[in-house]
Amino acid sequence: MSLSQVFNIAGSAMSAQTTRLNTVSSNIANAQSVSSSEGGTYRARHPVFASVLQQSKDFSSSASLFAESQEAGVGVAVLGVVEDTSSLTPRYEPGHPAADENGYVYYPNVNVVEEMADMISASRAFQANVQVMDSARQMMLKVLTLGQ
Repeated sequence: MSLSQVFNIAGSAMSAQTTRLNTVSSNIANAQSVSSSEGGTYRARHPVFASVLQQSKDFSSSASLFAESQEAGVGVAVLGVVEDTSSLTPRYEPGHPAADENGYVYYPNVNVVEEMADMISASRAFQANVQVMDSARQMMLKVLTLGQ
């Protein structure tokens, strides 16, 4: 792997973490939204990530780091954003304007504590990739000064 590929890998990871942060913020923003039906209630959303792999060109090398799989990771892809299928929270609040005919109001299946932990994790992963890019940039600058 060349040093320039580090920028592509870290950049794709930063993009994936940005998607993760956006879905977390959407979940937190809608955590207290209500509906009179289960179908109309907001459901938590979560991004699905996958490694982007590139086939190795050197199949004869058994000393390769990826010798058994012959694949090397070249980035992260966001496959999509899926809705959480866990049950919603019905609450008996007959005086609420959004209550159904039985007096129930449906709240989203968003756990704000879990979402905040996910936000911290995504933020730290983003920061780690920024540091990777900065370290790679510094190494490339050091290589340029070797001939001086």
